[in-house]
Amino acid sequence: MVFAVAMIFVDQTIVSIAAPSIVEELGLSASGMQRVVNAYLLALAACFALGGRLADVLGHRRVVVAGTLLFVVSSVLCGSVPSGDFAQSWLVIFRATQGVGAALVYPAALAVVVSVVPVGRRGRALALFFVLAGSFTALGPLLGGWLTAWTWRAIFWINVPVAVVALVLTARARIPDARRRERIDAPGAVLVATGMALNVFGIQQSSTWGWTSPATWACIAGGLLVLALFCRYELRTDEPLIKLRVFRDRAFTADTLVLFFSMLAFIPVLFFASVYAQTSLSSSPHQAALYVLYFFAGFGLSAQWGGRILDKRGARPTMQLGTALACVGFALWAWKLTDLSAHDQWPYACMAGAGMGLVLSPASADAVNRAIGASYGEVTGITQTVRNYAGALGMAVFGALLTHATTSRVAQTLTAKGLPEQEVPGAARGIAEAVIGHPDDRAPTGGGPTATLMRSSFEAVHMDFAQANQWVFYGMAVALGLAWLCTFLHPGTRVTDGDRETPAAPRRRGTPRSR
Repeated sequence: MVFAVAMIFVDQTIVSIAAPSIVEELGLSASGMQRVVNAYLLALAACFALGGRLADVLGHRRVVVAGTLLFVVSSVLCGSVPSGDFAQSWLVIFRATQGVGAALVYPAALAVVVSVVPVGRRGRALALFFVLAGSFTALGPLLGGWLTAWTWRAIFWINVPVAVVALVLTARARIPDARRRERIDAPGAVLVATGMALNVFGIQQSSTWGWTSPATWACIAGGLLVLALFCRYELRTDEPLIKLRVFRDRAFTADTLVLFFSMLAFIPVLFFASVYAQTSLSSSPHQAALYVLYFFAGFGLSAQWGGRILDKRGARPTMQLGTALACVGFALWAWKLTDLSAHDQWPYACMAGAGMGLVLSPASADAVNRAIGASYGEVTGITQTVRNYAGALGMAVFGALLTHATTSRVAQTLTAKGLPEQEVPGAARGIAEAVIGHPDDRAPTGGGPTATLMRSSFEAVHMDFAQANQWVFYGMAVALGLAWLCTFLHPGTRVTDGDRETPAAPRRRGTPRSR
């Protein structure tokens, strides 16, 4: 199962390292590249609950195999994207089908792990699972930097040998394939996918359409309305895609809120840190990968510790410590971005990662343990839907913030250098869009004072982009601060094997309550 999900974790980070090279070869804009990244996250979020339900209805092993095949075929097609006007649409489409494949694999694979491990050891087991799978996430930047030096297309083709190993091991393993005879909630799946897509697309397009555009607010409001309709429909249908009654458990709700606010930062930081390193620090893809690994070093070291705390003391202590540590780490990291020195930033990147390691696996494991009366596949689908929707939302929000802040900073630079006022907005927007690629390679050519001023402005964009990124990283610190506040909603009780075995039975008089 670790090999099955390895591709999913690798693809969350490997594309971020290769983003500038993809932009340069295919001629994508900054917003276009963010659509490519978000297509994967949105499809993953929108189909996760469906994947969890399919795993329960069709069998975990079957769904793992089907999802792996869909994922690897989509990966090959992503790596075979033709150059030209259709390149962006091609990448968006097959990154989305990659996300659908991932949404089939992950809940089924995690449900297999959860179903064979007792509750008393589940915190350590899931922490080990997340660390092993997370090691592939950390491997993604290094692998991406090395493969991109050859060709960025190889970052997708590398999934083929991993998928082969996963399929062979799955065929050899004796995986329980129990199935439940239930219908698939197709209307619910359509509603949740539509609502999430509209919501994220509206925020993402705000940098292009503007916040005063009716289209921007129509997409955002329309997405929220569709999500509200989804909740209403799920509460009234007999066999819903997501059993919303699990949110009656206060601890489950707290876990989910902590995951939501934490994931607003976790997935986006991998993308923005990589682009910052290659733009403001003038790093190569391989050097950018090492920069991102500072974050993963802290994450890997603390994740197992968080699992042990969960098993001994429950989820609340580790979540409170982790969110506080990550909040401070992101704030200090943001403060150091304008030093333009990776050496000065690594302790704070490591601190932010360590905080995330203390939060993510304990919150996920505790949420699964709280799912009284619901299957593991369903509950995994709920938590992972929240995680990946938050990741896509964070990409959209912070992407729009970064584009706006970069444009504003570059406009000030161009004005100070004497560019005619009427030319500043368009020129600043062009540089802000290009900055996700290699600025020095994209400087305007030709003669004349305007071209000369814009070429010289590209030299100053390193600091402008670093200052714009400060807004993004401070925003991530705020998200972790909100996650810290949500930890106080958790009652602090710990689930035991006895709780799982008799979830509906009243507590007998004289039986001590678990802590």
